[in-house]
Amino acid sequence: MHDASNLARQLARNAESVCRHYLPQGRRQGRYWLIGDIEGTPGRSLFVRLTGPDAGKGAAGKWTDAATGEHGDLLDLITANQRLTSLADTLEEARRFLSLPPPAPKAFEPLPPVPTGSTEAARRLWAISQPIFDTLAETYLRQRGIIDLRECGSLRFHPHCWYRADEDDQLGTPSAFPALIAAVRIDDGSLTGIHRTWLDPNGNGKAPVATPRRAMGNLLGNGLRFGRAGSVMVAGEGIETILSLCQIMPTMPMIAGLSAGHLSALQITPSLRRLYIARDNDPAGQQAADTLADRAIGAGIEPLMLTASLGDFNDDLQQLGRDEMRAAVRVQLAPEDAEQFIG
Repeated sequence: MHDASNLARQLARNAESVCRHYLPQGRRQGRYWLIGDIEGTPGRSLFVRLTGPDAGKGAAGKWTDAATGEHGDLLDLITANQRLTSLADTLEEARRFLSLPPPAPKAFEPLPPVPTGSTEAARRLWAISQPIFDTLAETYLRQRGIIDLRECGSLRFHPHCWYRADEDDQLGTPSAFPALIAAVRIDDGSLTGIHRTWLDPNGNGKAPVATPRRAMGNLLGNGLRFGRAGSVMVAGEGIETILSLCQIMPTMPMIAGLSAGHLSALQITPSLRRLYIARDNDPAGQQAADTLADRAIGAGIEPLMLTASLGDFNDDLQQLGRDEMRAAVRVQLAPEDAEQFIG
């Protein structure tokens, strides 16, 4: 990690050159480089600090994506921008950019163990996962009708994620499967946990196991975020439910609680004035939505329910199509929100 810290400082001293190389569609404005996202899409959601100290508060090279809540340093930016899959690849790319020689070989030093299922364990799994593009995770989502993945920086892929079989699994169940990895964050973007969806290696949906979805870390009150909450946002239970709504309202901030219990306990952002709740059509989902609505009212926030035409919004997306789903959701929004987020 010492090598990584040194490279991060050297990149920070050349922050504008890094941005011009990896994010050429952006532009400088004052002390910042502005761009749409980590992939380099034109826009203004992501900003990189170009001046400041090499490290610490206000350091050059620190970046934040206002749309997703993600943040990091220039090593993180290079990792995501180049879709690199390991720290070693990132350090090699950074040295190449800085025209530095490779480091001298050194003895392997394993990280100290951390408690299974802890927040630190979740952060380590997130760190060794890769962007979802051109992976089985992207294939899985596209099979569910979810094709617009431009704001999915909080989703990653692990090709060989450990699975602990339980008593309901068949004898001989493999100990690892490919997995869709989702980041659970608090409102400031800090990662507190992850959610895993194990996938069939043959591309046939979820893995054939008893519990293909599990979480680790601190989920209570937190969730999978798409965009940063302002005065309006959508809250729902499942990843596919929220991603389906993102297909018709890509600029609406959203959060997935990842279970009925966690949906009912989501932290309510103080800036909210209206909270849309995507309610699952089952008893647990309805109870969770009602509980969250009561808490919103207690906080002085207007709750409005979004109801799917079929079982859930992913069913709507796949079976009814985007246009019919958009029309059905539009009439459930406040007029000003329908105009802003659907058009």
